[in-house]
Amino acid sequence: MAQDVLCEVNNCTHWRNGNKCSATQIYVVSHTGAHADRQEETDCKTFERNA
Repeated sequence: MAQDVLCEVNNCTHWRNGNKCSATQIYVVSHTGAHADRQEETDCKTFERNA
């Protein structure tokens, strides 16, 4: 699991200095349903499609 979660949305209540996220959970969504083929189809900049 990721040790650090980065966030550039500095008006979010979970945003901390250094673009760190202090939320206890992260919820990432796909804009195309359960499956996504490209990062642009998600709200996750680190998305990598599994084989």
